[in-house]
Amino acid sequence: MADNITSLNTGLASFTAQSLEQKKTDDQNDLASVAEQFEAMFVYQLLKSGRAAKLYDDPLNTSAAKPFLQMMDQEISQKVSNKRSLGIAEAIVAQFERK
Repeated sequence: MADNITSLNTGLASFTAQSLEQKKTDDQNDLASVAEQFEAMFVYQLLKSGRAAKLYDDPLNTSAAKPFLQMMDQEISQKVSNKRSLGIAEAIVAQFERK
């Protein structure tokens, strides 16, 4: 029983203010990264829906070109999300930081 209390006290001593602050910073960075990825997925879905609407006849929209168009849309959505913020990522981070 005394061994359990000693190991418990040793484990609690390892939680310093600095380690807790580092964990909080890591969690904030992870949240920001996931929020940016969500924003990129949102932009990708917008591009995908725009292509599906077929507002005009696209000469590149053939069955052979579909995988390449999907890859291009994914790349464009990633670039748009990285270069310019739409505010979605910031809204997600703000929402989860209020917890």
